[in-house]
Amino acid sequence: MPVYVVERTFAESFDPERGSLMEAEEYFEERDVRWLTTFLSADKKKSYCLYEAESADLLIQHAKDTGFPLDSVMEVTELDIPRL
Repeated sequence: MPVYVVERTFAESFDPERGSLMEAEEYFEERDVRWLTTFLSADKKKSYCLYEAESADLLIQHAKDTGFPLDSVMEVTELDIPRL
């Protein structure tokens, strides 16, 4: 399945609520999207999330449906994460 990086910019520092995270989890589960990880900037105003999804359109639709900001969605063609 393709892997995508989603870049988001938040107006305020991002402070995830457990409820909103559970809603996103349910949303993705229904659409066969898998969240892999998130990187958050030091000021918590930017995030970079990795997802497995059939298409970028699913991630774009998620942002529209939930109101989450979305700057860009880019397919990752190579992923090399060293094991610790």
